[in-house]
Amino acid sequence: MQEVLFTPNPGFPREISTPMHVRDLFSRATPTISFEFFPPRTAESGIKLSKTVEELSALQPDFVSVTYGAGGSTRDLTHELVVKLKRDHGLEPVPHLTCLGHSEEEILSILERYAEAGIGNLLALRGDPPHDQGNREGSFANAKELVQAIRNFRGHSCANGFGIGVAGFPEGHPGTPNRLREMDYLKAKVDAGADYVCTQLFFDNRDFYDFRDRCALAGIRVPIIAGIMPITSPGQIHRIADLAAGARFPARLLKSLSEANGETEAVEEIGLQHAAEQCADLLAQGVSGLHFYTLNQSNPTRRILEMVGWKR
Repeated sequence: MQEVLFTPNPGFPREISTPMHVRDLFSRATPTISFEFFPPRTAESGIKLSKTVEELSALQPDFVSVTYGAGGSTRDLTHELVVKLKRDHGLEPVPHLTCLGHSEEEILSILERYAEAGIGNLLALRGDPPHDQGNREGSFANAKELVQAIRNFRGHSCANGFGIGVAGFPEGHPGTPNRLREMDYLKAKVDAGADYVCTQLFFDNRDFYDFRDRCALAGIRVPIIAGIMPITSPGQIHRIADLAAGARFPARLLKSLSEANGETEAVEEIGLQHAAEQCADLLAQGVSGLHFYTLNQSNPTRRILEMVGWKR
């Protein structure tokens, strides 16, 4: 495998610190702030990510998540980045872990590696099969079964084992048109041992508030973190729509973007302003946390938090 350059931060020791459990974060009165990264595949992208991590570390996030490619296609890269974020940058990483196409033995091996590395939390997802493998059978049919496997794992130094997050979909899960059944599935993941819900991106806060209310009606009592991804370029809106199937863009936002006539700086400013308004409103309405899908860039997230006047 090609070595990916990811520059260590000499200000932190090389020893792995004691694992943090996500429950400790949500026991505080203030909302959490967190960022998502994806593993770099080239030396150039590794250098860019190093700069992004340094700049966003200054904001003292509560944790950072690291994505996991379809069918575990970035398994080793994900593990490498997760360990370096904790060991060399003093951040608390939450690796994504998908179960589709994995055997129980493979998942157990991954859990053992993370436990040995002092990683205290995971985001448990069903995931997608890699394009070149089709629907390879595995030991787990859904994220609920993965949550159960993580909760039953006994090889962790934390008394409570791993902290576990699961995904939520304010605009509806693309694979579950029946939204009543969708809430049943989410409740099952929480009942299996999930500590919190992190949502897919959305652009209309009304969708989030409706989702939060439906969670309460379903008896889902864990914290719900709002996923934020600003629009920063003219073509991004279509990529977002493909990434998050069914993503809805408010007419007011679409109108503003249309009036920008494709000018990159104008589009970025509109996108950041809209995201900042979302965040300010979410914070005012008592959101448990804000989770930024950074696309390995620091400037949009930093600008948004500056706009809302957020300080640690």
